[in-house]
Amino acid sequence: MAMIELGVGLTGAVVGVIAAEFGRARRRGLPAYGWAGLGLVVVAEVMMFRGIEPVAHFFTPIAWTAYILIADAAVLAIRGRSRLANAPGRFAGLAFLSIPLWLTFEIYNLRLQNWAYVGVPKGYAEALVGYAWSFATIWPAIFETADLIEAFGWFRKSRPIELSLRAERILAGAGAVMLVLPVALPRRIGAYLFALVWLGFVLLLDPVNRWKGWPSILGDFRAGRRGRLWALLLSGWVCGWLWEFWNYWATAKWHYIFPMFQQWKIFEMPVPGFFGFPPFAVECFTMYVFAAGVLKWRTEE
Repeated sequence: MAMIELGVGLTGAVVGVIAAEFGRARRRGLPAYGWAGLGLVVVAEVMMFRGIEPVAHFFTPIAWTAYILIADAAVLAIRGRSRLANAPGRFAGLAFLSIPLWLTFEIYNLRLQNWAYVGVPKGYAEALVGYAWSFATIWPAIFETADLIEAFGWFRKSRPIELSLRAERILAGAGAVMLVLPVALPRRIGAYLFALVWLGFVLLLDPVNRWKGWPSILGDFRAGRRGRLWALLLSGWVCGWLWEFWNYWATAKWHYIFPMFQQWKIFEMPVPGFFGFPPFAVECFTMYVFAAGVLKWRTEE
């Protein structure tokens, strides 16, 4: 119980900082759909705790849809523009791509067995809707949170850093090795190496994105920009706490079953796992840019 109370306190602190910074930085009131998102979260929480269907089983995607509305509305209130308000078609593409991009990690999990889902609706159609809707919120949540954090104006330009082509090739090669190693080794060993997957796509794809002339962290470094990287890292931290907070009481939820640190949990997540969320957010960026580039989609990035 003490760890749950700690988790609630830390989640509240994270949300409190974001709310306080929004209050400082906003230039206009929160748009109506932001208030609707806040109302939806409250109503969904009450219905979930009372076991009212279908909200109880679909609580996770409902909560995250509401959160995305809140975050986007907050960005609009600060910047005067946002993904949903100014480019709803591209936002829809982001949500659509979020599903197959996350399924990449589900494929790894089939082999490595790091998490499992419980309480999923029994019907095939209902389960499919729940999975697809939930997965469609992952990338939008990361990107909207990063937009909001970057809108706070915390980050300034700094000295450019330019890696050599050889160094970038080494990074890409290291990323490829990190992605192959966990599944190439016996499962009893690979199950301990899922952390490599949370970093591998960053190292592999970000150099490729820069070589293609697409948005990249390495390209940002060359231009003396650090804001996107820091905003993504902090976005992963914020979303990580909210994912675990909302997941803990949900009817349909995930359990972590990887063979480490199970005795040290906050909510369902073993404590060291929280440090995987920041690099995962950067990975979301690199994977999306690569996929959108291959598909020749225009993106907000």
